[in-house]
Amino acid sequence: MDELERMKRWRLILGAESRERFAVINQGDEAELSEEQILMDQALAAIYNRRESGGFGSGRGAGSGPSNPQITKWLGDVRTLFEKDLVTVIQGDAMERCGLRQLLFEPELLEHVEPDIGLASTILMLKDQIPKRSKESVRMFIAKIVEEINKLLETDIRRAVTSAVNRRQHSPIPSAAAMDFPLTIRRNLKNYNPDLGTIVPEHFYFFDRTTTAASRQWTVILDVDQSGSMGESVIYASVMSCILASMASIRTHIVAFDISVVDLTEKCQDPVDLLFGFQLGGGTNIERSVAYCQKFVENPSKTLFFLITDLEEGGNRGALLRRLKELKESGVTVACLLAIADGGKPYYDAQMAERVAGLKIPCFACQPQMLPALLERALKGQDLESFRKEFEKRKR
Repeated sequence: MDELERMKRWRLILGAESRERFAVINQGDEAELSEEQILMDQALAAIYNRRESGGFGSGRGAGSGPSNPQITKWLGDVRTLFEKDLVTVIQGDAMERCGLRQLLFEPELLEHVEPDIGLASTILMLKDQIPKRSKESVRMFIAKIVEEINKLLETDIRRAVTSAVNRRQHSPIPSAAAMDFPLTIRRNLKNYNPDLGTIVPEHFYFFDRTTTAASRQWTVILDVDQSGSMGESVIYASVMSCILASMASIRTHIVAFDISVVDLTEKCQDPVDLLFGFQLGGGTNIERSVAYCQKFVENPSKTLFFLITDLEEGGNRGALLRRLKELKESGVTVACLLAIADGGKPYYDAQMAERVAGLKIPCFACQPQMLPALLERALKGQDLESFRKEFEKRKR
């Protein structure tokens, strides 16, 4: 990148008010912007230099026509001119700086907004304010987010579960009708007798006909904090629970909590419906939700319990620790996910996390891409603390 191009970029960053200073630096040359850069400058000025640009204008807000054509055009320009990761940042700043949150539920506006998980969290938090005319547009916007997360996670989660769980149990009791011929042949290939032209098995393998499908089935419980700070985690946890619920080898429960507890398991057929079942915001009583989830534990050795929370307990901390200890000591695999998010340092109660970790329950923030690996390790009975350490080392 040459010096002039670098100057133009700084000019875009600093805004139109820096134009004269750049002219002085360049001895009268204002580092003239290209047509595309002029459009970029105008789009950025609309939110970062509002006094000079005039901002967006107030629009009408309500009614049957477009709420604000100027905003709609601006959103279209931003999506065309900037890379996707920058678009989400600029949109977020526009919501905060220019009051666009009030116009967020206008159908015409949502069509031009780049799908973004942070924005989806905001919409879910404000879902009770959605006007009737916008409900379908909002659902379509949330559905786009769900589709993107599904593309990211579904194949790997299904592969991880299949790898760990879908193995038929074997029995030492001989039964010709229950013989596992493929495994018997594979394990005895070394005993091929060339003179006889056949395999002479040392050991035969039989399927266990006494083990029922229910006793082989794993239970995965997701206990999800729906306080306002957990918006992204709620979205990822919801999509994951719907993927798991569609698999016959997994019995899935998803529970949401603030100061009360809501069982959302019946909504697992549709991730959008599930997300609208959450009520983001409010206080936190983690102990009450863990107590509720304990009733789902039928076979502890085949139960995974994921507590997804920042551990900002507003209830009885001692009782919460006792319940987690009971789950752990009964044989349940327990993990505390302080956040499920793409990046950034999660906010959580460090003292409480340390006490939970003292129970040999790993506590860590998890990128969504790591969820399949976490599931596979947990289902295979591998040490989750070592997984946490590997993950933390990889982040450095």
